[in-house]
Amino acid sequence: MSIQITCVAPTRSLIGEGAVWDDRDQCLWWVDIAAGLIHRFDPETGDNATHDFGEPVGCLAVREQGGLVLAAKSGFWFYDPDTDARTHIADPEAHLPDNRFNDGGTDLQGRFWAGSMKDGGDPEARGTFYRLDPDCSITAWKDGFWTTNGLAFSVDGRRMYWSDSNPRVRTIYTAEYDTTTGTPGPPQVFLDTRDMPGRPDGGTVDAEGHYWQAGIEGWQLYRISPAGEVVQTIEVPVEKPTKPQFGGRDLNTLYFTSLSLGLTEGQPQPEAGSLFAVTGLRIRGTRQARFRG
Repeated sequence: MSIQITCVAPTRSLIGEGAVWDDRDQCLWWVDIAAGLIHRFDPETGDNATHDFGEPVGCLAVREQGGLVLAAKSGFWFYDPDTDARTHIADPEAHLPDNRFNDGGTDLQGRFWAGSMKDGGDPEARGTFYRLDPDCSITAWKDGFWTTNGLAFSVDGRRMYWSDSNPRVRTIYTAEYDTTTGTPGPPQVFLDTRDMPGRPDGGTVDAEGHYWQAGIEGWQLYRISPAGEVVQTIEVPVEKPTKPQFGGRDLNTLYFTSLSLGLTEGQPQPEAGSLFAVTGLRIRGTRQARFRG
């Protein structure tokens, strides 16, 4: 079976991001960061339901007890998309009104990680990764990032991946991860992408332990071995793919989001900003842990 790429939700999102597969409800949650929209894609029906949160939403996770946890412009929230009920947890960057949250996800123990970045204007290296524990305590881990991105964990949860996708850096990092305390060890360079067409954006890990990167501005997705070697490149029909995530009943469909802002002139991309599905890979993903708070 050959690889096929299908546009499954033609939304023309400004900044499509944050794809998370819900293995219980068999749906894909994703966001349009700039528009403050939360999408729920049902692959059985093809329906893409939309919820307007009213402010930029960088990333989300499904909660163990129902609903979602969000990292939004004003900090961490609990959100019930069925009732629109919202509970504000905390804003660790209330002192940085020009910042917003960007990429994130859960570790295997159900802690929610999210990274921040400066929102608009001249870029500055003032992004920070935060860990939201199930008791709703918040820990700032590391700062000094331009554009936090690419957060993912290895199959056994003992390795953490992330990236800084700013053109000055465009590097993927990794660290040993203490699953008991939720503390990463010293960062190490996993892959410097400056010799690749695409900068590192969102990431995920497959069942064989390979890290997948959306190569934003490169028209490509990359599969990278645990040793940091690119072992597969997939050409995609949009210039700016943003976040890959495995889903489907067998976790063998690779979904990816994209954005429609700042596209290269003279290269028509009518599906930019849409949600896509890649089939025929013969590769499975891993189940996404739920936030346990």
